[in-house]
Amino acid sequence: MRTFKMGLVGIFALSLVFVSCTQDENEAPTTDQTDLTIPVSQKKIPKEVRDAVIKLNLNSDYIKYDTFHFPDGTTEERLYIEKDLVLSEEQLFAMAEAAEDGDGRQYSTDNLVSQGRNISIIGYTGGSQALSSKERTALRWAVNNYNRLSGVSISFTLTFGTNYQNKDMVVYNNTVNNPYGAGGSAGFPSGGYPYKYVQIYGLSGYSTNVNEHVITHEIGHSVGFRHTDWFSRQSCGQNSNEGTAGVGANHIAGTPTGYDPTSIMLACFSSSEDGEFNSNDIKALQTMY
Repeated sequence: MRTFKMGLVGIFALSLVFVSCTQDENEAPTTDQTDLTIPVSQKKIPKEVRDAVIKLNLNSDYIKYDTFHFPDGTTEERLYIEKDLVLSEEQLFAMAEAAEDGDGRQYSTDNLVSQGRNISIIGYTGGSQALSSKERTALRWAVNNYNRLSGVSISFTLTFGTNYQNKDMVVYNNTVNNPYGAGGSAGFPSGGYPYKYVQIYGLSGYSTNVNEHVITHEIGHSVGFRHTDWFSRQSCGQNSNEGTAGVGANHIAGTPTGYDPTSIMLACFSSSEDGEFNSNDIKALQTMY
C-alpha cells in the first residue's frame, strides 16, 4: 500500500506546503484562510464553556459556535475548538467534569473507547456528502491501519451505505459546506464509544494516501488522541501551544516528548503524506488500548 509512517500521541485534525488533516481538524497549513461568517458563529462564548475548554488543556483562544452538518443534510449548533474538534456543550461539560474528578490523565476511562470494543464504521454514500471512489479506498486503507495492529484491543468493522444511524462512526465528505481549505474534523469519545461523526473536505485534488492520512488522523481523535505537536503546532509552521491548563496532553510512555516529524497525529499535513502510522503512533495505540 504505502511506505512512510506517522506518529500519534495526541488528540485531533492540514493546505499545500503542508496540507490539512483536519487540522483536528487536520488541515494543511495556510497563510490566507477565508473566514466564513454565519450568524451562529457570532455567538459569545460563555465563561463556563471557556473554563471547560481550559480544564481539558485545549486552546481557549480558538472557540466558536458554528453549524454542524450531518450526512443526511440536517444541521445542529455545536462548538468548534482548535478548528477540527467538534463537540456539543453537553459533551464538553461532561468531559471537563470527568477530567476534574478523574486520575489526572488526559482522558479518564469514560472518555476513551471501551477496551475490546468492535467499532462499526460506515462510509457514507448518499447525496452531496457521499464519499468519492478515492475517498472510499482511503477509508478502507485507514481502517486497515488500525485493524492490522497487534496488541490493540479495539477493532473496526467497515461497511458502506446511507444507514448510519445505528453505526458507531460515520465518515462523510462535507466539502459542500466547507468550500475553502482541505482537511477534516472529529471529536472525542464518550460513554465508551468513539466520536461518531468524521468529516473530510477539500481533498479531491490530493492523492489516495493523503486522503488515507486525514481519515486515519480524524479516527485517531475519535478514539481519544491529541495532536502530537499540541505544544507547538510546528507542523503548521507555527509556534503556539494548544493547551494551557496542565490537565491533559499527558505524555504516553515510550513515545517522544519532543517534535515527532512523521506522526500521523501532527496538527497539519503535507501533500506527500503516505497515510501510515509510524512506530510511535503504534506504541501510543498499544499503550492506550
